[in-house]
Amino acid sequence: MDITDIRIRKVSADGKLKAYVTVTFDDSFVVHNVKIIEGENGVFIAMPSRKTKSGEYKDVAHPINTSFRTRLQNRILQEYEKEEDAVESTTGESGKY
Repeated sequence: MDITDIRIRKVSADGKLKAYVTVTFDDSFVVHNVKIIEGENGVFIAMPSRKTKSGEYKDVAHPINTSFRTRLQNRILQEYEKEEDAVESTTGESGKY
């Protein structure tokens, strides 16, 4: 399965949530609302989720093996870094995480 498109929507508010991501696979299937979150050890992705009646959050879609999750996260964060670098080069401000 190929990742054929990644679209990043940055969040302007301060906080741990940095962006929402839409990922398209094989030009045929799309997953919305993957989140880029800043944690203690750097940024990572969180899969789209919804709140259950009991108050806990459950993923709506997620990779079923570690190798694909790593591949997906690496591609998303690579695109995020490209956007951060573009902002830095045009504004002179550091958007690095």
